Amino acid sequence: MLLAVLPAHPILAQTEGDYLYNVTMLRAAPGQFNDLVAALMEEAQEMVAPGGDSRPLLLRHSQGDQWDFMVIYPMESRASYHSASRSEARDRLWNTPRGTALRRRLATHTAYREEWFARSIPPGELSDRFEGMGLYHVEMFAGLPGRRAELLEQRRMENRYYAHLNRQLNVLFTREAGSNWDVMTIGFHPSLVAFAEAGTRFSAAEQDAAARVAGFTGVDDVGPYLRSLLSYHHDTIAVPLR
Repeated sequence: MLLAVLPAHPILAQTEGDYLYNVTMLRAAPGQFNDLVAALMEEAQEMVAPGGDSRPLLLRHSQGDQWDFMVIYPMESRASYHSASRSEARDRLWNTPRGTALRRRLATHTAYREEWFARSIPPGELSDRFEGMGLYHVEMFAGLPGRRAELLEQRRMENRYYAHLNRQLNVLFTREAGSNWDVMTIGFHPSLVAFAEAGTRFSAAEQDAAARVAGFTGVDDVGPYLRSLLSYHHDTIAVPLR
């Protein structure tokens, strides 16, 4: 398990937290994409909150990784999520004919499912970051043995780099359990055009100075240093699932 130490830097305190999430990635069965959309929307809108849990955030793949959907389920903590009151409320809702039918539909319409448990900022703050954004840059990283803490610090450094350029900061998720990812970051952009233009508003000198203040040897070091810490990583451009 990668143990995250919360940053002292005041800006980075907006991007990390100790709230537990279940990050689930799904790929639709062939020909059943729209059926899976309908089942996920029904779960999110009509089943989760009545069962005592906070409504999940839903992302739809646009390009990049193999999954079609990412669902970020707020848990708070293991103890809270599995408490008697929340478990009983959840079971009462799902152990009904409708709940049983919905479980069956979700299973039938899904060809691939991956679950990852990670910690980040509280759901209210996370929802605020998603609000009004039309595109999300999702980056998932598996670090090399012995270098996972350094990988997390590199992601913080990149946020410091963005902060010095007054750019949107990424939200960081750090591994608790489940799949093999150590860190995930989500960047928020109003549109694909805004995402493409994000780094073009600054001169090479401005970017280099910001990178050095953030702890890199220069702007040309940002990408190569990250890759020196990785076993592998996946990038995805995603949009809201509505």
